[in-house]
Amino acid sequence: MNGAERSGLRERTRRAVRAELAELALGLFVERGYEETTVDDIAAAAGLSKRSFFRYFPSKEDVVFGDVEDLADQVADAVRARPAGEAPWTALRAVLREWEGRVHAAQRDPATLRLIESTPALRARLNLRRDGMRERITAALLDRPGSGLDAFTADLLTACAAAAVDAAGREWLRRDGATDRTELVDRAFALLAPSA
Repeated sequence: MNGAERSGLRERTRRAVRAELAELALGLFVERGYEETTVDDIAAAAGLSKRSFFRYFPSKEDVVFGDVEDLADQVADAVRARPAGEAPWTALRAVLREWEGRVHAAQRDPATLRLIESTPALRARLNLRRDGMRERITAALLDRPGSGLDAFTADLLTACAAAAVDAAGREWLRRDGATDRTELVDRAFALLAPSA
């Protein structure tokens, strides 16, 4: 096995451990409550030391949101890669529709989303993550060849797109996960579509 193969194997193993830790932690948070569950509890349940836990996640909150930072960069890259002549709203709709499931992978279970909505620390972290993602997507809209957008318009379009995705997520939660989130995203984007 060469160096690149070993590196690839290490990264896959790291991702697998992160996913397992996140699933375990979310189960504990839902069962016991977020504030009542400590990093020591998560590490013990996983058979790891607290120090080992922090090799995978910088904080307890980060367990809930996984790799959102990497996803934000990938979504921004996808926006930049859309056809140059495509309207900004159409580009946002296409990209966010495609990525909606991956962006909200940590929130597929209604119990997890309820946990986030009911825990002030997690809501604050979620809003911080959303702000960072919106900034990246706004920059990507501005970077598109021939976009012709000013910063205000790009920011407004991105905020509206984020609101569409957020509203779809809340409706999905109200329906206890018994509806297709992609259809809800489509409906939200259609309702907010610019008339000109």
